[in-house]
Amino acid sequence: MSAATSDPTPANGAADKKRKPQRPQLPLTYGRKSNVEIAFLWFFVVAPLVAVAAAVPVAWTGGWLGWTDVILFAVMYLFTGLGVTVGFHRYLTHGAFKAKRPMRILLTVAGTMAIEGAPIRWVADHRRHHQFSDEENDPHSPWRFGETVPALAKGMIWAHMGWLFTRENSNSRRFAPDLVADPDIRFIQKNFVGFLLLSLFGPAIVGGLLTQSWHGFVTAYFWAGLVRIALIHHVTWSVNSVCHVMGERPFKTTLKDRASNVWLLAIPSFGESWHNLHHADPTCARHGVDPGQIDISARVIWLFEKAGWVWNVKWPKENRIEAKRVEQAA
Repeated sequence: MSAATSDPTPANGAADKKRKPQRPQLPLTYGRKSNVEIAFLWFFVVAPLVAVAAAVPVAWTGGWLGWTDVILFAVMYLFTGLGVTVGFHRYLTHGAFKAKRPMRILLTVAGTMAIEGAPIRWVADHRRHHQFSDEENDPHSPWRFGETVPALAKGMIWAHMGWLFTRENSNSRRFAPDLVADPDIRFIQKNFVGFLLLSLFGPAIVGGLLTQSWHGFVTAYFWAGLVRIALIHHVTWSVNSVCHVMGERPFKTTLKDRASNVWLLAIPSFGESWHNLHHADPTCARHGVDPGQIDISARVIWLFEKAGWVWNVKWPKENRIEAKRVEQAA
């Protein structure tokens, strides 16, 4: 019997006809940032940084830092910082838990008020980062220019904040179609400027009302507005840069993925700098899984779960974690 007659499926047979045609893969990027967007980026990257540079001499001047400013700074840092770590990152990007609609909206608003970008674009960039971590199409890999000291220095600047100014946007319909289809998220995305203004001037208005003075308005704007935004920005960006260059890597990731743990950033980043386990198991709701690894974001998710506001939390499982651990040499 010949090969042709022994093969039950003809060369162009019914099996091929039954296969559904594959949809063409969407491009990595879509659209370009306008000049207005680039100008906004420059302002909201540079202005808070200048505020931080001025913070120490201002504090020593006397009368320019009070308890009202400290409390407003702490409240806004917690609210917007956890909005990024719990809301944008562990929830919207990786689906580490499910949330009731009011909590979904609150977390998205809180993350938006960190002024790190509108939610859909933030999520699209981050999902793209995970798909191509430290490879050519990673939007913010510090290894982009090579492994020599000058190349890595340039790469860390790029990963920290330089990548923000690229004109090309990660394709939201490829990397975040679930959020593009969500009317609540689209509304927040569309009204990003309004939430930006609320983040900047909300604390200032509260400070002015509490102190019954314009002085209180100005100091709250400075500390709970500009300085707070700068600190959140650079802590978040340090996870992109520092946590992909130095630190410990106790868990297996892909060959080129160099996500590492940096304990020094654990508290200000609310647990995000336990970055190695996160890249080894991205949907896990807890990033700091080893003894002594403080993960404030995971504790907040736990509290939300106990209150019944979130469910289906993907907590770490010991057998899964140990399977991902790098084997130690005997």
